[in-house]
Amino acid sequence: MIKSYRIFRNDNDKSTKVEQVINEKMKLNGFIYDDSNYDLAIAIGGDGSFLRMIKQTNFNSDILYVGINAGTLGFAQEVSLEEVDDFIEELKNNNYKIDSIGVQETKVVTEDVDSYFYSLNEIVIRQEDLNTIALDIFVEDELLESFVGDGILISTSFGSTAYNLSHGGSIVYNTFHTLQITPVAPLNNKSYRNLLNSVILPENKRVTLIPKRSKDILITVDGENNVYKDANKIETVVDKKRIKCLRRKDYDFSKKINEKFLK
Repeated sequence: MIKSYRIFRNDNDKSTKVEQVINEKMKLNGFIYDDSNYDLAIAIGGDGSFLRMIKQTNFNSDILYVGINAGTLGFAQEVSLEEVDDFIEELKNNNYKIDSIGVQETKVVTEDVDSYFYSLNEIVIRQEDLNTIALDIFVEDELLESFVGDGILISTSFGSTAYNLSHGGSIVYNTFHTLQITPVAPLNNKSYRNLLNSVILPENKRVTLIPKRSKDILITVDGENNVYKDANKIETVVDKKRIKCLRRKDYDFSKKINEKFLK
């Protein structure tokens, strides 16, 4: 049962006004605002706001996450502004469902240090100077391909409708705990042969990427850039780490795709 909540919002006038309204309505319905000990985390804004909330709370598996869309597309945001009253009534009556969402776990091994991080949507691996990158890509211990191109995008099921979709990747139902390897501008000529389509892997399949040529790489993690010098390998997997997203009872993934991308 949800008793307490915390709000995470975009830093703009619209989100600030929405926050005030949400707080008033939540408190009138008996919910307690708590900055440190809360059952429900609410993001107000667009998809970027939702991602920042997840990161700021360190991908907490013990709380519920939900988004109220005060942005543009808002694919990750469950509730529209027009639905707020109904949503709060459903919260009060425990009339909702919960989706378990797989979290991507990545390790970057350099000459000096090993770095670990989570991502909800994707990682994108490029050469630091944005020149052509060469990578050997392994699934478990088997070579998938020796890639040459602008970069490699590896997305979760949840992130399949984000940057992955812009590069021709497939839409995957977000309760699958998959990884999807999608090429970014792969080279195909007499010298290089690369896969042109994405490859979708089942959960627990670890992807290992070995940089060839230059080992100075740029990794974009849910939209944030990080440079790694002398990188020997990158390992990424969706394994046991999960977060819980609160859904309204009438939530349907096919309906969401239709509303957000086709109407």
